[in-house]
Amino acid sequence: MPRHPLSPAAQLKLLRVFGICEGVSFLVLLFIAMPLKYAFGLPAMVHLVGSLHGGLFVLYVLAVLGAGPALGWRPGLMLGGLLSAIFPFGPFLYEAHLRRQNLA
Repeated sequence: MPRHPLSPAAQLKLLRVFGICEGVSFLVLLFIAMPLKYAFGLPAMVHLVGSLHGGLFVLYVLAVLGAGPALGWRPGLMLGGLLSAIFPFGPFLYEAHLRRQNLA
């Protein structure tokens, strides 16, 4: 099995940071940028926040895919992390689940 360039603790920290950033960007997109677009005709915020959120989404997915093997997680737990990114508040709930299971 190949060695990970980052320690398991560093992988977990990246997962947490990207999870928070991705989750916040999704909420800003849904509850601030989209209402600005549709209620006030300001589509620029959706473009800006949507682009930022897309990049953070990719980083979060990569962080899940990196942390899972580094920490010895089963595939179902990793799949849960990937699926959490498509729901509002998902990364926050996933983090709470990891903490309850003493995996984070």
